[in-house]
Amino acid sequence: MYSKEEIRLLRQEFWDTFGKRCDMAPELKGRKKKWLLHKTGISHVDLKFEADRNEARVILEINHRSESRRLHAFEVIQQYQKILEQGFKDGLIWDYVHVREDSNQAVCRIFTTLRGADYHKRAHWSDIFDFYIENMLRLERNFLEIKEWIEDEINYYDPGA
Repeated sequence: MYSKEEIRLLRQEFWDTFGKRCDMAPELKGRKKKWLLHKTGISHVDLKFEADRNEARVILEINHRSESRRLHAFEVIQQYQKILEQGFKDGLIWDYVHVREDSNQAVCRIFTTLRGADYHKRAHWSDIFDFYIENMLRLERNFLEIKEWIEDEINYYDPGA
């Protein structure tokens, strides 16, 4: 069992090591910024990495506090499901009601997962990092393909209209 401080240090080491792995990844060479993450250009739509004791995830998260705006964005993106899922052998998991453990905030998530991966085990890190790089590159590419079609409809949605 780890103390809170040990978990904090392990988490820091995990992300630092991932950053170094990204610096060496040929797929990421020449990119000004490694990942889009929160800079998608669409308000309250983020790309993110997540890991816990059971699995690792690459996620497109819609986190607007307004339920109607959040669900509207999810429905707009869902219209482009085939494009967003290109290259994902088993497709993506579409979860329109997810409550984040860290903030208790309701969000919508579209993601892929690597089951059985435990970020507390350094022996799993290489597999997690490979999964992250491969799948985030794919998710970013697919997201950028649909972005121009969805951004105005999501950013300027008026639930009262």
